[in-house]
Amino acid sequence: MAHILFVSDNEDFAADLKAQVLRFAPDFSFVETAPDLLLVDENLQRCDELRRQYPSIPLIFLSDENKENDMLNIYVKKPFSLMSFLDVLRAANNNLDNSVDGYLCFNGYELRPNLREIADIKSGSVVKLTEKEVSILKYLYKNQNGYVSKNDLQRNVWKYSEDVTTHTIETHIYRLRQKVEQADGRRLIVTDNGGYKLQQD
Repeated sequence: MAHILFVSDNEDFAADLKAQVLRFAPDFSFVETAPDLLLVDENLQRCDELRRQYPSIPLIFLSDENKENDMLNIYVKKPFSLMSFLDVLRAANNNLDNSVDGYLCFNGYELRPNLREIADIKSGSVVKLTEKEVSILKYLYKNQNGYVSKNDLQRNVWKYSEDVTTHTIETHIYRLRQKVEQADGRRLIVTDNGGYKLQQD
């Protein structure tokens, strides 16, 4: 399921569009944190704020005027049909899925999702990862400008599996750090107030 952060000053329009999306596209949901897609209605200032907060997440901008701006990944002119809009959402989500399957670089590491491994760029050493460890790192990469809570990981990586507790998540993070972090003190994942994020370069 893909999670959408929707920003609009028009409450009636926002409520109607959300209801239609949830009715005809149950593979999407709307969230306030840890989104997969950004959706902004007629507010370029909020686009700028969200782009700084979520630099690697697709941003879809809705407007009844023609807008040309480098921060916009996708522009949708109003009015639009629901089916064409859903096509845009699915295409943006598919493109994101494809992009995070390529090599991802951060803090001297190179994550190779399809190979289930992470390489230390400086030393050349390679560590094999489990599928869950890859999913954790990919999700943290998508949200690297902010801390991701254990609840966000439970919802998006473990899909709210009933047998997953906060201890399960803590254990996975601990083992991942033990496998990857180097003796030179370079960190892979940092913690703050119970949340996790990738260490910045």
